[in-house]
Amino acid sequence: MHRGPYVLDGLTSHGTDLKIAEHYTDTGGATDHVFALCAMLGFRFCPRLRDFPDRRLATIAPVAAYPSLTPLLGKRIRSDIIAEQWDDVLRLVGSIKAGHVAPSVMLRKLAAYERQNQLDVALQEIGKIERTLFMLDWLENPDLRRRCHAGLNNSEQRHALTQAIYTFRQGRIIDRSHEAQKYRASGLNLVIAAIVYWNTIYMDAAAQHLRSTSVAVPDDLLAHTSPVGWEHIAFSGDFLWDRAAASNGRKALNLPPDSRVA
Repeated sequence: MHRGPYVLDGLTSHGTDLKIAEHYTDTGGATDHVFALCAMLGFRFCPRLRDFPDRRLATIAPVAAYPSLTPLLGKRIRSDIIAEQWDDVLRLVGSIKAGHVAPSVMLRKLAAYERQNQLDVALQEIGKIERTLFMLDWLENPDLRRRCHAGLNNSEQRHALTQAIYTFRQGRIIDRSHEAQKYRASGLNLVIAAIVYWNTIYMDAAAQHLRSTSVAVPDDLLAHTSPVGWEHIAFSGDFLWDRAAASNGRKALNLPPDSRVA
């Protein structure tokens, strides 16, 4: 199954207090159904489309009405189906938003019909509208492109850290039961949070040291740093927790011999 619907599962059931406004993903997570449901659930869906030049814009008016844009246009939006299925679309969105059903479950069921379900078609047509608006915004808005690239790079760095922690399983969770998967994912998130916390403390100490030596450390540049590095962390070996607990304060910064920690 395409992994796109699971993007929606993560957005609607992430179990945190985060107020997500924009979500970045690569081409693998971008389908018209995801575009439609993200828009109707209040999320701005911003995928980095690898096949952008091969995708076509969709129009509500007949394609012949735009003769100069014909090479860029695909099939016309079937607005009649959207109107016919609108009440069912709203019921589906309401059920997802209330947490009564997972988006991936519903999309799987709609796709399982032998003949294409009309609700499924309506979602796809709505998604074409949202995707067209996004593609036009992508072409006109350099800031959107920068935000999407930066957000996706941060996500990829986090995925790489996950794979590094799960050295022998390559970042995969293979537990069969849902409860075991939740425990495994919670443990993984705890380890990642600990690494991010550790790195943040020492990045702050490093910035303060540089500033104490009259080195300029602008805040706008610090915004481009990331606490998700792990090259300095050993993921295997013997961990002496009692010795770590007995230590007071934090380790000194790694400075040149002629430097001192502020």
